[in-house]
Amino acid sequence: MRIAVAQFAAGMDKPANLEKITALAGRAAEAGARVAVFPEGAMCDFGKSTDELHGQAEPLDGRFVHALSELAARSSLTLVAGMFESIPGDRLIYNSAVVVDPGKGVIGAYRKHHLFDAFGEIESERFRAGREDPLLVEIDGFVVAVVICYDIRFASFIEHAADGGAEVLLAPAAWVAGPLKEEHLSVLARARAIDNTIYVAVGGQIGSTYTGRSVIVDPLGATLAGLGDAEGVATAEITRERLRAARARLPVLAQRRAAAAALESRR
Repeated sequence: MRIAVAQFAAGMDKPANLEKITALAGRAAEAGARVAVFPEGAMCDFGKSTDELHGQAEPLDGRFVHALSELAARSSLTLVAGMFESIPGDRLIYNSAVVVDPGKGVIGAYRKHHLFDAFGEIESERFRAGREDPLLVEIDGFVVAVVICYDIRFASFIEHAADGGAEVLLAPAAWVAGPLKEEHLSVLARARAIDNTIYVAVGGQIGSTYTGRSVIVDPLGATLAGLGDAEGVATAEITRERLRAARARLPVLAQRRAAAAALESRR
């Protein structure tokens, strides 16, 4: 399966963002991709205030997801994209990612579990944390986990997805720029791949606030494709043969499961 990561700078104009998504999805489809990962906040940027962002938030059956469903069908692509999800009766919203299949429509949605209260940011003032484990869906025969941005810093959270069968990790991101932050994203994407012998694909925001650096990493931590800080699409082929070979050479996943089973048997 060929996967794509697509990065662009989202503004507060949702129709303009959809135009960008449509153009980048077209490039991904032309390259032969079957799934494309777009940034966290692909629907719109984070805005300047809670009220501004609250006004932009939509339900999962709103216009943005409907437009993604139509785009997925037209392009024969599974789309993974970040959005801001409204919560009826709540001044806070969810930072969500939706997975849209070209034939079935929405096949899953994930709400960011770990909010970005770090490096001077306090995301919890604007968002409600999701309670779900990483979302698991099937795409072209691969078991795929979906998380969002800051979640990738939490190794045990990603391990839980791999222990549950995940073979690929897709992560929409809006990685905030700052000293050494670009290196953090690169290191973490490779570390989560190596920790769990899984493929990792991060699709990131660009612009003055964010790092870009979208990347696709193989199960032994080798970078297969990536982008710098410009708008664009990168693709890479992922194969079950490469996954099996990596897990045979580095059986950490099987060993972790065996250790957990042994511990459970002693209780």
